[in-house]
Amino acid sequence: MQYGEKEIRKFDIDKDLEIWPNKHKKNYIIKITLPEFCCLCPRSGYPDFATIYLQYTPDELVVELKALKLYINSFMYRGISHEDSANEIYDSLVAKLKPKWIKVVADFNPRGNVHTVIELDSQVINKD
Repeated sequence: MQYGEKEIRKFDIDKDLEIWPNKHKKNYIIKITLPEFCCLCPRSGYPDFATIYLQYTPDELVVELKALKLYINSFMYRGISHEDSANEIYDSLVAKLKPKWIKVVADFNPRGNVHTVIELDSQVINKD
């Protein structure tokens, strides 16, 4: 096993997602695109590919980008649905960062003539 594969396979969000203090008190938006998301279909085991778009307005904390990359890459060995993966990413980042606002979009590549986009926005979700 290569060193990168070992690092991805052993990634534990509770121990390894590095969080830094936000030094800036003004409102600003951090936009991150993760174009190589991959997970396994829980039914067939076939890979599903997506681009994850993450935007958030930090409060006290920001996420370190290498740790975020490792977290996103840790899905590639997991059997998990489109909906579950997008919701897990959203829930994990909300719990860890406690941002003022966050939006996660998982834009899955078409497979079998089906294109799926899962969108979670704290402004919409918190209104419910």
